[in-house]
Amino acid sequence: MLYRTAGQFKTSYHADHALFPVKQDAWLLGIILIFAYAIIPMTASEFSFNALLIPVLIYALAALGLNILTGYAGQLSLGTGAFMGVGAYACFKIITAFPDLNIVVAIALSGFVSAAVGVAFGLPSLRIKGFYLAITTLAAQFFLVWLFEKWGWLYNYSSSGAIQVPNIKMFGITVAGPNAAPVTQYYFVLGVVTLVTWFAINITRGRIGRMWKAVRDMDIAAELVGIDLMKAKLSAFAVSSYIVGVAGALFVFLWRGAAEPNLFDIPLSFRVLFIAIIGGLGSILGNYLGAMLIVALPVVLGTLPGMLGIPIQSATVEHLNVMIVGATIILFLVVEPHGLARFWQIIREKLIMWPFPH
Repeated sequence: MLYRTAGQFKTSYHADHALFPVKQDAWLLGIILIFAYAIIPMTASEFSFNALLIPVLIYALAALGLNILTGYAGQLSLGTGAFMGVGAYACFKIITAFPDLNIVVAIALSGFVSAAVGVAFGLPSLRIKGFYLAITTLAAQFFLVWLFEKWGWLYNYSSSGAIQVPNIKMFGITVAGPNAAPVTQYYFVLGVVTLVTWFAINITRGRIGRMWKAVRDMDIAAELVGIDLMKAKLSAFAVSSYIVGVAGALFVFLWRGAAEPNLFDIPLSFRVLFIAIIGGLGSILGNYLGAMLIVALPVVLGTLPGMLGIPIQSATVEHLNVMIVGATIILFLVVEPHGLARFWQIIREKLIMWPFPH
């Protein structure tokens, strides 16, 4: 009954293709934003910000970038972690070269650097696809991580080989660095993620998004109906790498505070890929649902047994986390390939039709 659509008539093509054709979707999103911007910051602890809220937003943003490329355009990538590293190192170089530059501008520019690198490594997609393209992006992963380690200019020739985030202020408030408050970092990340998500929703629903979906479903047929495959594939790599690069900058500057080259190694790429698979490929909402599961699972495994009086070692928690995530991926691939987002879609459809059978 809460999702009853009776009386919601569409009198124009524009109204039928509105962002929220069902009013209840807009109300639900409004409630979620109220919780995210008002209620959660007033009730969450510092541990919640650092261990759950901020990483969920950043991982969801990285998975969104990967989903643009893999879920919408059908181009498999195994180098997401390395492209996050490109965004992080680019942001570090921009901030150190221009200390007075606004951090929002620095993060936006770092995304363009990541987009340029993504397009360069996306050129093989014009000739190869599938497994061979995945191997190409995997090669990009290893090459870029090697570059982060060996090219001293990227980390200003630091003896540790790591990049350290300095205290960065915006409008007199420290938003990044050791002195930044977790709630401030949360609001900053939430604002960026909200803006990028709004952009992703609109671009995937528009002409460019339909072009990506056509290439994903059958690139030969898409080319026959007049779609430029080079433009479609490279634009997907550019947009995907831009979002992933922004996520990488947030990953280091607004959460970790420091980074070494091995932070962007292949496990990070697979973690983002797992989030996209579990959440649902070709879905915006799925990235957030998958990130919630992947980020919250080790926290729950580490705290729940202690609350129940069951002693558990950190190594056991890590092994259990890997086993559960692996089993979950297999389960979703077999039972529901469209991931957690499909479950919400089914629930929504049943709510719209209730109490009639569906």
